[in-house]
Amino acid sequence: MQIMEDRFKDWTFPEIVDGQPTRYNWVVQGTDHFKLGYKTDIGAYSYINAKFGVVIEDFVQIGSHCSIYSASTIDGKQGTVTLKKNARVGSHTTIMPGITIGQNSIIGAHSFVNKDIPDNVIAYGVPVKIIKPVEK
Repeated sequence: MQIMEDRFKDWTFPEIVDGQPTRYNWVVQGTDHFKLGYKTDIGAYSYINAKFGVVIEDFVQIGSHCSIYSASTIDGKQGTVTLKKNARVGSHTTIMPGITIGQNSIIGAHSFVNKDIPDNVIAYGVPVKIIKPVEK
């Protein structure tokens, strides 16, 4: 855990302005419905559409170039997206409306998440598939 403690030693909540890149170059639209947990890490060039709610709990890591949608203009789906405590999402992953990713779960890079992912699993693919439990 020392690496994690060192990495977040000087962590502070970022300033988030609707539709504007943060100093870390990720963007949130719909900031009134966006909740960001403590000591989170969101990679550069990620996009978060929070119009219908996005909740990112404590210690979540999101890779660069990810897209999180609480609304889809293609099929009209909408709903809150929740990333539970200590979830990790690989770069270039897309998460669709109404999805929950469980605590301690890991989503592999370039995945398309169109179903809920339970706690403590590794999942990846297009569409996402649960592969195995997280080893403690």
